Amino acid sequence: MKAVSALAAVRHLLDTGAVRRGDTLLDSSSGIYAYALALACHRYGMRCHIVGSTTVDRTLRTQLAVLGATLEQMEPCSDLKLDQKRRVERVHEILAEHPEYHWMRQYHDDVHYLGYRAIADRIREAVGGAGGDAAGFTLVGGVGSGASTGALARYLRGADDPARPPADVELVGVQPYGSLTFGAEHVPDPEIIIAGIGSSIPFGNVSHELYDTLHWISFDAALAGSVDLLRRHAVFAGLSTGACYLAARHERERAPERTVLFIAADTGHRYVDTVYARHREAKALTDLAPREVADQRQLALPWSRMHWNRAPAPAGPPRPGRR
Repeated sequence: MKAVSALAAVRHLLDTGAVRRGDTLLDSSSGIYAYALALACHRYGMRCHIVGSTTVDRTLRTQLAVLGATLEQMEPCSDLKLDQKRRVERVHEILAEHPEYHWMRQYHDDVHYLGYRAIADRIREAVGGAGGDAAGFTLVGGVGSGASTGALARYLRGADDPARPPADVELVGVQPYGSLTFGAEHVPDPEIIIAGIGSSIPFGNVSHELYDTLHWISFDAALAGSVDLLRRHAVFAGLSTGACYLAARHERERAPERTVLFIAADTGHRYVDTVYARHREAKALTDLAPREVADQRQLALPWSRMHWNRAPAPAGPPRPGRR
């Protein structure tokens, strides 16, 4: 998924003279973006340096090495929120040592929106118009840096073409518990924060006012979604995809007349041991349903849903409410 974003971003930086061939591009990543940036750098003759999460596995390390990228991987850490903070701190240290490096800032620079215009066009063509059919179109995706869901929503709604009629496109964001992006940092998940779709630091690329609905989904519920997706549809995908699949099924059940599309960000290979080997623990999806909440104080595991109504970013961390 990130490949279209990284390729367009690097091409734009070259075209505008912000970087030149042979320069070093630097960024932090939990996995998918590292591979995408390495591919883009290899294609355009750039050097690539990645500060990688503790979750980067042997397969990805090998792929990065083949593509000529260098990797600094964080030491093992059970707290992925701390892992993310340490990675960003290390990026700043590297920039102080090498000011000539270009920091891609995947979390903060909207240059990463550009590649999704072509994807939005393909979606529009596939579903028949900007908003799908007359009943409307719903896009479901993990929020993460905000680039994929934010860009697709903007392009599908016609923000890049004022002459296009407004489209009925609803955006549903998926978050893990513990992520501060939409105010859930006060609710920890005892298993793990799902890497890639949550955050422990503010992200400049997240446009909160684009989102209509939010789902917070725990590791256990996402595991159930991933296992069901493989069993039912033969799709072997990552943990965030399992969470998005779960949310998309629910949104389709609520409004069966709408076209619903969800983003499957990566394959399931790096989740073999942590997710798929535990398939016997997976709950039946019929046993899972979201708790409808009015604000973040009511959030509770394993799954909560809230109407966001295109509101701005939360002002600060909410205090846990009474049960």
